[in-house]
Amino acid sequence: QVQLVESGGGSVQAGGSLRLSCAASGYTYGSYCMGWFRQAPGKDREGVATISGAGRITYADAVKGRFTISKDNAKNTLYLQMNSLKPEDTAMYYCAAAASCSSLDFIRSKYWGQGTQVTVSS
Repeated sequence: QVQLVESGGGSVQAGGSLRLSCAASGYTYGSYCMGWFRQAPGKDREGVATISGAGRITYADAVKGRFTISKDNAKNTLYLQMNSLKPEDTAMYYCAAAASCSSLDFIRSKYWGQGTQVTVSS
């Protein structure tokens, strides 16, 4: 059974940092595209960053230069280092796995974690 478990969320002041982790199990981790997504109250879920099986990385414009996605295939763990946090980064953050890094494959994917809350105060 595939499981994705996020951790590392919390409350920080603007300008602070957090590191999210996503531990994966139950499938061939390295072959999937992994991604971080977020959803703020009253807003649609949005993509934050993705990393393909080959290591190709994409970021949403809103987080470029502040967030870094990485993965450790040996530990089956995905990370999101978040620096220079802003109040608008406040959201529930989810990790997901998909057959490719396309938005459609993530929408169709069954592999989503339960989320970890990030709250940034001004």
